[in-house]
Amino acid sequence: MATSKSTFQKRQKEMKRQEKQRAKAERRAQKKLDGPTGGGPIIEAYIDPLGAPEFLDIESDTQE
Repeated sequence: MATSKSTFQKRQKEMKRQEKQRAKAERRAQKKLDGPTGGGPIIEAYIDPLGAPEFLDIESDTQE
């Protein structure tokens, strides 16, 4: 009778795996329907705190 017990456990394990997979697919589908949430990080433009680099001499361009 050891084989029937192990068969039952295997079947239960497989059913649990399938249910978990089904639940995951449902969550993915719902997330896809909901669309983007906008809860990500705020992306801001980078501003150099030291000013323009030396090779871009802004003052010499305006004098000419």
